[in-house]
Amino acid sequence: MDLITQVNRLEVAPNSLALWGLGQMGLILKGPDAVIYLDPCLSDTIADRLFPPPVLPEQCTDVDYVLCSHEHIDHLDQATLRPLAVAAPQARFVSNRWCVPLLQECGIDSHRIIAPNTLETIALPDCSLQVTLTPSAHLAREIDPDKGDRWTGFLLQWNGVTVYFAGDTIHYDGYEQMLRDLPPADLAVLPINGRDWYRTQSGLLGNFHPDEAAILARELGWDLVIAGHNDLLARNAIPMGWIADGFERHAPRQAWITLPPGQLLTYTKRDSR
Repeated sequence: MDLITQVNRLEVAPNSLALWGLGQMGLILKGPDAVIYLDPCLSDTIADRLFPPPVLPEQCTDVDYVLCSHEHIDHLDQATLRPLAVAAPQARFVSNRWCVPLLQECGIDSHRIIAPNTLETIALPDCSLQVTLTPSAHLAREIDPDKGDRWTGFLLQWNGVTVYFAGDTIHYDGYEQMLRDLPPADLAVLPINGRDWYRTQSGLLGNFHPDEAAILARELGWDLVIAGHNDLLARNAIPMGWIADGFERHAPRQAWITLPPGQLLTYTKRDSR
């Protein structure tokens, strides 16, 4: 069964969400009344990508919302969004205000674009999903008085499950308190590919080190962590064993996984949470 057929046929139970990996930080997320894509990069724009896209953008005809965390090509890929916007004319696009011109360059009309303020919770039209735009730091937090935060993520509240999708970020002053002030997440999607001086000098901005991600998960009490941003580019990745080691040393009872491209995860919130 191909990926799109599986997405369309799967029924989502109460207090559950279905997630499919798209690679890097990309996800398909299905709830009871919509299908959303998060940071899809489904083109060959990145020529040295390590795997082909699990689905092509022109095949994504049933998507309702596309959420893009920030402007980098592996999160807002115009070569993906142009054909996707044509294939799914009903789809609307949610991002921060820095990204609005890039979305418009894809031929996406302004009425299809939603750009909330940082930490503003909005109910998306025609579905039961609530979205909060969260501030990130990549590698520092950047705020424009008119456009707001340049680097952002999302808190998604849907069907009884809360998901924190970090986008690209590192820990910054006030970060943990910001997350504590929001509704507690059940599931966190974190970029865990580390960072170092050499990559930064070549323009590859890193993210959480495994130790940092594990400690954050332990402190916030997340039920499950999905480790992302560590599979698309060999030159911007770390060995998976380093991630396992970080969680083993700092949060040995923390559940965490990777979600390979095309792989399905059905998450059901536990009654005790």
